[in-house]
Amino acid sequence: MISGKRPQILIVLHQENSSPGRVGHMLIEAGYDLDVRRPPLGDPLPQTLSNHAGAVVFGGPMSANDHHEEFIRRETDWLAVPLKEDKPLLGICLGAQMLVNHLGGKVNGHHEGLVEIGWYPLHATEEGKKLMHWPEMVYHFHREGFSLPRDATLLATSDTYPNQAFRYGDKAWGIQFHGELTRMMMHRWVVHGAHRFELPGAQPGRDHLGGRLIWDMHLKRWLGEFLETIFGRPIVR
Repeated sequence: MISGKRPQILIVLHQENSSPGRVGHMLIEAGYDLDVRRPPLGDPLPQTLSNHAGAVVFGGPMSANDHHEEFIRRETDWLAVPLKEDKPLLGICLGAQMLVNHLGGKVNGHHEGLVEIGWYPLHATEEGKKLMHWPEMVYHFHREGFSLPRDATLLATSDTYPNQAFRYGDKAWGIQFHGELTRMMMHRWVVHGAHRFELPGAQPGRDHLGGRLIWDMHLKRWLGEFLETIFGRPIVR
């Protein structure tokens, strides 16, 4: 529920049953209300973020290159709003890829057809290390990656898809991996996405759930610090 007493964060989701998950929980605990919009279901995006403290654009099974989808074009163009108004903006997976397209970069699959579906190592760049301590392993569920937009700062890399996290200017951020999944969300993704585990480079479902027991605590701690860096409020971790 949106309240005028607390600052709002615009939450952009891409499926009827999608959830902002841990990101949403942390932002609410930090004192924000969530204004949830689902453009594929016809929800409009605001013409200005003057009534919002920032925006988070989440992932989805569609491609940022699906330009025949009206909402993909509309949403990619809409990213001009937070960029022009210098509002905090975070793109996660598809959200990051749409931001890259908006900034003139490219979104493509791996040249050998490899995917990142499961837990994979993450390597912080020197610029990334200056900001925070990054997790050694992160959770992925994607078949495409992105080039680094011009004038963007690369913050983290991986072996298969080298561009994993970037900052554009002072307020816009993109990450290829997922820190927002609750345990229930991961179980749902493993069930509904099981057909993708046969793709080259993907890990079997048991490794998704087993890896969570080992690495999720570090990913959660990083996510809280990352959101605090973006939105400027202490995050309960």
